Amino acid sequence: MFRALLALMLTLSFLSTAQAQDSPTPDRSATGGAQTLADIMARQNGENVDNDFRSSVTGNPENAADMNGQLGTLGGASDPDLWRAFRFGSADITASNNGPAATTLVQDGGMKWLKLREGPLATYGGYLLSATLALLALFYLIRGRIKIDGEKNGNKITRFKAIERFGHWLLAGSFILLGLTGIISLFGRKVLIPAFGHETFAFLAIGSKWIHNNVSWAFMLGLIMIFVMWVIHNLPDRTDINWLLKGGGIFTKGHPPAKKFNAGQKMIFWSVILLGASISVSGLALLFPFEINMFSATFYKLNSLGISSALGLGELRTTLAPHEEMQYAQLWHAMVSFVLMAIIFAHIYIGTVGMEGAADAMVSGDVEEQWAREHHSIWAEEVSAKTQSKNETATPAE
Repeated sequence: MFRALLALMLTLSFLSTAQAQDSPTPDRSATGGAQTLADIMARQNGENVDNDFRSSVTGNPENAADMNGQLGTLGGASDPDLWRAFRFGSADITASNNGPAATTLVQDGGMKWLKLREGPLATYGGYLLSATLALLALFYLIRGRIKIDGEKNGNKITRFKAIERFGHWLLAGSFILLGLTGIISLFGRKVLIPAFGHETFAFLAIGSKWIHNNVSWAFMLGLIMIFVMWVIHNLPDRTDINWLLKGGGIFTKGHPPAKKFNAGQKMIFWSVILLGASISVSGLALLFPFEINMFSATFYKLNSLGISSALGLGELRTTLAPHEEMQYAQLWHAMVSFVLMAIIFAHIYIGTVGMEGAADAMVSGDVEEQWAREHHSIWAEEVSAKTQSKNETATPAE
């Protein structure tokens, strides 16, 4: 559902860009119907130029000159005619390589993608991250650090085992690296090159690409690990409703009862799982563009369900070239990553400076008993009951 929705959003973005930048048909009488300087300037300005007037002008075999003539070996097509045929995909090309892109010699389908990537994607993505950090700073100034209300007794409760902490830090560490290298790739040309020069950016870009492609496997492994270990504890239940109604006790004294994970943590868990899985799939599509076609299948489903027609988009193209699949996948990948980064900012905040005692759970695995009773009282009682039961049934040493 998420994939279909975002695919639809991307399609709307492409279409709205094209519709908003249509240019009037220029007078081509002076060039005999060939493109004019106005056509060239319109394309450079990002306007939509109708290429029908030249896409079919690819030569005529009936006009071929004799073999001894100047154009005889070209079979009635001039060099511009031949390159137009390459440009618009109408040339009869034979290649020894049978790959999907073997016969694609000229394509310019990436300009709309490039403008969207360098424009709205980078702009609004930056706004989202900046706004998230600003709101967290404002919240800290208003609420301050959430401290342990009761008296600490020094007793510890094991909250996470070593394997759980390993899975968490594998996922967290890899995501931080992926986020940093992704931001370098997206903002490098506009920010890093002017600041540090081309050579420094080239070094960073090469290193970022290598890290991003290889660390992604650690991210996917960590994602699978935490899902397997924690999914049973993150299923919704009635205690979550009470927790949400009371706002988790963030703005009041006292915290509503919660199991091992409260409703807020469950929302973060499912956000990480669903968005992380989406990022992983789009990342795999970028690594293996000829094997994984996300959007052609998505557009087919939108067409078959009548969603595209209901929105006035007509029939969406379901036959996409590999580079078009990669363009959609990259936009999806970046947009979902921005959303997940904003969520993780909030998670990092509440787990460090935002709440006293929370970081211990993922550092040592043990938390203060009073902290557990205040924030996860149901879980703390369950742990205490199990510990007491074990102590009562333990056989004393002889």
